[in-house]
Amino acid sequence: MKTILLLLAALALFAGAIPAGAAERTIRLASTTSTENSGLFSHLLPAFEARTGIRILVIAVGTGQAIRLAKRGDADVLLVHHKPSEERFVREGFGVKRFDVMYNDFVLIGPTGDPAGIRGGKNVTAALKMIAKAKATFVSRGDDSGTHKKERGLWRAARVDIKTAGGHWYRETGSGMGAALNTASGLNAYVLSDRATWIAFRNKGSLTLLVEGDKRLFNQYGVILVNPGKHPHVKVKDGNAFIAWLTSAEGQKTIAAFKVKGLRLFYPNAN
Repeated sequence: MKTILLLLAALALFAGAIPAGAAERTIRLASTTSTENSGLFSHLLPAFEARTGIRILVIAVGTGQAIRLAKRGDADVLLVHHKPSEERFVREGFGVKRFDVMYNDFVLIGPTGDPAGIRGGKNVTAALKMIAKAKATFVSRGDDSGTHKKERGLWRAARVDIKTAGGHWYRETGSGMGAALNTASGLNAYVLSDRATWIAFRNKGSLTLLVEGDKRLFNQYGVILVNPGKHPHVKVKDGNAFIAWLTSAEGQKTIAAFKVKGLRLFYPNAN
């Protein structure tokens, strides 16, 4: 009995050492694998926490899954990169307001041998047509992420029906960007990637950047507070503090300062 009383006393002292309200200074951020895999959050979030004392728990999944999590109320803030889906999320009442945060672009990666002959092209749909015609191995994330949504839109723009034209050459991984790049590296295949993850990716093997610069490869990121009207437990004050900081001069400067191998991976454009 004495041991139990001593243990309870120790727990009480420990609990008393935790600052009042500390448990509430945490928000859940549903975001993409590209922001996580690129290393951006490791650079960005400590700066925000140091400024505000608010800790952010990141759930890094594809954009589609992140939106579904937010719809269920399993996140306080959403930071993803498929603007039509983000605008629909707000329009349907699941989000309060959408803000631009930053952008980069997508790039078409492939083997140095380039069996489809797309190297140096500036027209991404023409390149995809050539890949389909050559039946060269192409790896798709297949996970309803922002990158996967972009890829599907580009195949439609190229007038290539993957369901009928696909086959053994078109492989869906159902995984994040880093895993899809690993698969492409192992298969010596083509793959669509966001530039940030590609630059940070270390297992390039014989893969190289083959097509870039098409305006259709633009990749915008947006941030949204989950609507407390739908989910009253959403931490509005701290969620808004993160959005305000992210879109402020300080937050935007912190994003701009993030580089890998001397290259900037994201370009702030909140204002």
